[in-house]
Amino acid sequence: MSLKQNLHNLKEKYRGTKMEQSFNALHTFLYMPNITTHSGAHVRDAADLKRVMNTVIMAMVPVLIFAMFNAGFQHYGQINGFPSGMSFFSTEFWNLDNFWVGFSKIVPMLAVSYGVGLGIEFIFATVKKHEVEEGYLVTGMLVPLIMPIDLPLWMLAVAVAFGVIIGKELFGGTGMNVLNPALTIRAFLFFNWAAWMSGDKVWVHGAVDGVKNAAGTDAISGETVLGTLAANKEVGYSVSDMFFGFIPGSVGETSTFLILVGAAILIASGIGSARIMISAVVGAAVMGLIFNNIVDAGVITESSKFYSLMAFPFWQHLMVGGIAFGIVYMATDPVSAAQTATGKIIYGFLIGFFSIMIRVFNPAYPEGVMMAVILMNVFAPTIDHYVVQANVKRRMKRLKVKTT
Repeated sequence: MSLKQNLHNLKEKYRGTKMEQSFNALHTFLYMPNITTHSGAHVRDAADLKRVMNTVIMAMVPVLIFAMFNAGFQHYGQINGFPSGMSFFSTEFWNLDNFWVGFSKIVPMLAVSYGVGLGIEFIFATVKKHEVEEGYLVTGMLVPLIMPIDLPLWMLAVAVAFGVIIGKELFGGTGMNVLNPALTIRAFLFFNWAAWMSGDKVWVHGAVDGVKNAAGTDAISGETVLGTLAANKEVGYSVSDMFFGFIPGSVGETSTFLILVGAAILIASGIGSARIMISAVVGAAVMGLIFNNIVDAGVITESSKFYSLMAFPFWQHLMVGGIAFGIVYMATDPVSAAQTATGKIIYGFLIGFFSIMIRVFNPAYPEGVMMAVILMNVFAPTIDHYVVQANVKRRMKRLKVKTT
């Protein structure tokens, strides 16, 4: 008897029981659902929600693999010193020792994220007797990629439980949440355990005090580019390092190059909104240019705590911190983002604009994309409302002109 026939027999066995939804979730992970709509408008399409989510996950796989190498590279580099002349194809970076350090840290985070998140999803599906929703497939991958490498797993588990229950299931599950679930989880961690989400040591595995590296300086400082700028220090990373990702930061946010590869996959597949991505980049560039011009005009002096972040070239702002990752994988969330074409442009522009603004004016936590995306998630329905009303008024005006 074939595997498919065995699964069909099990499906019939569990039909009508409490385990029906859980089994269907596992069954449709392997096979296309055989459910057919019988009423209402519907469109024949080869894509379903699960396959859309799988495409987003595939767009994140290059970032995930790079993150594993970079975690080990930052760890050993802080202790032994960084090799000069690094390139994206450098053998010093693509070293299996680097990979195993990252693998040992990131895979447990993935296991906790999926284990806790999907466990809660299965419980809710069983109790409420509805199908297990696929939305957490992407969230489960996103969560570890936006966390510091050494975040305690119990904190991650608590935050995931909060994000899934309060940020998602409370609103009705996938498709009903107001805020991006992954950012809800990160915000919960930030406001409850701020010391684990900011600072100069949380971004590198094995951050300890009192250890010296080969140069005789503190071994694990691990300051991010933004943290260095916020402290008005000189940035020790080249533009190439920042673009390709040889810098400390949250697990998956460092490589702008591979994030752009993911963006290309999402746009080509029609899943990610190019309008949101491009307008967000424009918004960030505009805010960065405003700050650069303020510095050039002499309004802000070097004695100001905002000077370094304001003077930082606007185009380099797009390569550091979580802004690239946030724009590509967070801002484009089809549930919490704006839905209208014009609304997406406004929504994306404001995310980029506010990201740089918050980053500069909050030197204690020099990052802004999390707050900007969550803020615009709240205002996305309002943006769509006014866009629709403007369209209605414009059409009504044309109608009056034609009838007169």
